[in-house]
Amino acid sequence: MWSHSPWKLRIPSAEEALPGRDTPMPVTGPHLVNGRSLMPPWPEGHEEVVFGMGCFWGAEKLFWEQPGVHVTAVGYAGGHTPNPTYEEVCSGRTGHTEVVRVVFDPSKVAFDQLLKLFWEGHDPTQGMRQGNDVGTQYRSAIFCQGEERLRQAEASRAAYRRALEKAGRGAITTEIRPAPTFYYAESFHQQYLARNPGGYCGLGGTGVGFSEA
Repeated sequence: MWSHSPWKLRIPSAEEALPGRDTPMPVTGPHLVNGRSLMPPWPEGHEEVVFGMGCFWGAEKLFWEQPGVHVTAVGYAGGHTPNPTYEEVCSGRTGHTEVVRVVFDPSKVAFDQLLKLFWEGHDPTQGMRQGNDVGTQYRSAIFCQGEERLRQAEASRAAYRRALEKAGRGAITTEIRPAPTFYYAESFHQQYLARNPGGYCGLGGTGVGFSEA
């Protein structure tokens, strides 16, 4: 998953962004691993959070394997272009980052545990890249629903920043804000590593544990 666009290190303004379309990406089936619907409504009491960790294939697998997670889906968020295609996102002219939507039961998995997976599962100091994947669509992000979850996410960033500083690592570049519109990615991207067990997974953490924060 590569980007060779001249836009790859700068998020475009709304005026510069591609126009997109009114028609949403079709969601053609249930979750390939657990058979649950990728579309809301969710069961009562469930919540959702959206994470950007670089390439969304490996990030989705990380979370669907977590007990207490109801369902996951990959998509695009954080930019300007409505209902973008993968090619448009890779062009760097949508402003979106690749994300995984995580729907979870807070009575079975703590939000802090999801944050731990997020911080330890990638390198949040790399700006517009993740490893060899370079571009605005690979930037680190947490998109939350509700003030309390936003506060928890920001507190976790501050704590992990201290742990990274102790380890001599760079500053965190992760974007944290209220959840924008989530646009589903194409069906062949959903649960990609279940469809393609030997497929590319770009996840790679810093080696600094969140418990050290």
